[in-house]
Amino acid sequence: MAGNSKRKGAIRKSGTKKGQVVGSGGQRRRGLEGRGATPKAVDRPYHPAHKRAKATAKSATGRAGGTRRKEEGGPEYVLGRNPVLECLRAGVPATALYIATNSEPDDRVAESVQLAGDTGITILEVGKGELDRMSTNGMHQGVALQVPEYEYAHPDDLFAQAAQSGTAPLLVALDNITDPRNLGAVIRSVAAFGGHGVVIPARRSASVTAVAWRTSAGAAARLPVAQATNLTRTLKDWASQGAQLVGLDAGGDVTLDDYDGTGPTVIVVGSEGKGLSRLVRENCDSIMSIPMAGDVESLNASVAAGVVLAEFARQRRQA
Repeated sequence: MAGNSKRKGAIRKSGTKKGQVVGSGGQRRRGLEGRGATPKAVDRPYHPAHKRAKATAKSATGRAGGTRRKEEGGPEYVLGRNPVLECLRAGVPATALYIATNSEPDDRVAESVQLAGDTGITILEVGKGELDRMSTNGMHQGVALQVPEYEYAHPDDLFAQAAQSGTAPLLVALDNITDPRNLGAVIRSVAAFGGHGVVIPARRSASVTAVAWRTSAGAAARLPVAQATNLTRTLKDWASQGAQLVGLDAGGDVTLDDYDGTGPTVIVVGSEGKGLSRLVRENCDSIMSIPMAGDVESLNASVAAGVVLAEFARQRRQA
């Protein structure tokens, strides 16, 4: 009858390890319930795929003093005490300076705070965890600078402004330049020698990041930079408006000494390794080389651009 604990099978024999047990207590029923979808390999902490993804993310972040874009199309964060101070000295248009609470300040942090305060940049004191999330590897040294996304000019507007400047347009087009320091150095040279702007491809090219800002020594704030969806098409359009396209290459058909750069000119610079791409090279009116003494085969892209810009500026002063 019900409640009879003496029924057969209700009580284990004496001497057993488990003692008296009646029923499974619902364990078998719970064991049959679903446990949801299996997590992806990269989401399982002990899976090799997760460890590889973590290592890749860490290496992509770089060492202390680097930069990190928070999200595509969003602000960029300059990390480290020296890089942050250099950006502030160069006049990078930052929007916020983050200082970790309880961090040990030094002269670099004090000067950064002073510069940020003088230029109206918001100064925020945050916890170390917040800075860790900005850097992903924690190598921020207690300081981060938020830099907004750069606003590029349109290539058509860039050439139109150059044509209306009162002097013959002098522009620089960069092809296959992927180092932002080269981009920053070119921007600085164009501004120094009276150029009107720089155009870069929208893809597979260095962009105006905080590194380029810092290398340009603030010239990026005064000189327009345009992004071209198709660099070859942009150069063809400028050529149809009267600009001479001159590409730089060690094996050029004309030398810098013989070239007249007083008219509307676009200097097309390729990378030191790959040089000019085939289509860009084919659309140049001439390929120019820089005379050099000794056994040096080529110059750094930004140095070569600076040499040519300086010579064209000299010609225009004497014209």
